[in-house]
Amino acid sequence: MSDWHSWAAIAVFVIAYVAIISERVHRTAAALAGAAAMLAIGATDDKAAFFDEHSGVDWNVVFLLLGMMAIVGVLRQTGLFEYLAIWAVKRARGKPFRVMTMLIVITAVASALLDNVTTVLLVAPVTLLVCERLALPAAPFLIAEVMASNIGGTATLVGDPPNIIIASRAGLTFNDFLVHLAPIAVVLTAVLVVMCRVMFRKALVYDEDRAADVMALEEREAIRDHRLLYQGLGVLALVVFGFVAHPVLHYAPSVVALLGAGILIAISKVETGEALKEVEWPTLAFFAGLFIMVGALIETGVIGEVSRALADATGGSELGATMLLVFGSALLSGVVDNIPYVATMAPITADLAHGFGGNGVHVLWWALALGADLGGNATAIGASANVVVLGIAERNQQPISFWQFTKYGLVVTAVTVTIAAGYLWLRYFALG
Repeated sequence: MSDWHSWAAIAVFVIAYVAIISERVHRTAAALAGAAAMLAIGATDDKAAFFDEHSGVDWNVVFLLLGMMAIVGVLRQTGLFEYLAIWAVKRARGKPFRVMTMLIVITAVASALLDNVTTVLLVAPVTLLVCERLALPAAPFLIAEVMASNIGGTATLVGDPPNIIIASRAGLTFNDFLVHLAPIAVVLTAVLVVMCRVMFRKALVYDEDRAADVMALEEREAIRDHRLLYQGLGVLALVVFGFVAHPVLHYAPSVVALLGAGILIAISKVETGEALKEVEWPTLAFFAGLFIMVGALIETGVIGEVSRALADATGGSELGATMLLVFGSALLSGVVDNIPYVATMAPITADLAHGFGGNGVHVLWWALALGADLGGNATAIGASANVVVLGIAERNQQPISFWQFTKYGLVVTAVTVTIAAGYLWLRYFALG
């Protein structure tokens, strides 16, 4: 690609990004217009945009979302989410902060076992119902959960898509992630709970009458269709098993999710159209547009140049490389989706790790993982889970603006990335 294409691609991306954050144009329209512009100016082409796994639409993410949204659409008709909402509120005695803490911990743990997008698809409907029952604003709870999902997803190989890319490139195992990243993920989840108590204190207002009304409810009465519930939970369990058994079965998460959705719709009495009504089609279109725009930046060499500049700035210091990688990755992952960023940065990290040798073979990979995963919390489009939750909130008339999310995301990212950097220094340099 020529320098002209590079500068033109940057201009298109900046204009589209400004349109998204200004919210004068719907984010889906801005992303699709930006993608069309990238194709029109020749920054990318149809082959690279739609068929290249490294610089085009990540169909694995798109079809994973499609399959899981369809499964959630069927489960919604059983009354399961109402049951879980009442159960959670009763266990927390109707206290808003206890409810938030419970949902944060559940989301973080689930995100370590599932991918974080699947987790928020399952937890968000419960959250909306909890907030409706307690007359609380949903935005603080949804924002806290999506941040918990990105933090919890850091803990394991399957928790966040960037981790899968890193594991493949570095030859790391599930247990490697568990040993090196799970401890800091637990610490950061606890830190998030404390921060949410401070950030959302004005929204966590206890309504004694509302709480009493919920405490009087019998959650079992919320289940409307027991047969469909058993079918849905059975299929969901198989899907979860498929995700966890990926190293053995070698089925991509998208294939597992689509198989699960197809089987559930086939064996149940739910109309196909009814199940697909719950699919967030604007969210899927937004992802496609965003992937094409970022892919164009990869094709024109823009992201590669940024990554190489990051690598060159290390000055030959292993500690310097680690710190620059964790903070630089956090910064860039807040601007572009962390999946294509990690795909681009992985070979550069491999070169750096090889050059340093010793524990640098591992510590740089952990720096990349922590920076990319935690940096995804910085803005409303920093990670896939963020975009999904904003779409769900908008669909349920509880919209969360770009800046409403980002003003909290920047604070949480700054604190968690700083703590993560301290963890890397302490474990691999001071004590290593």
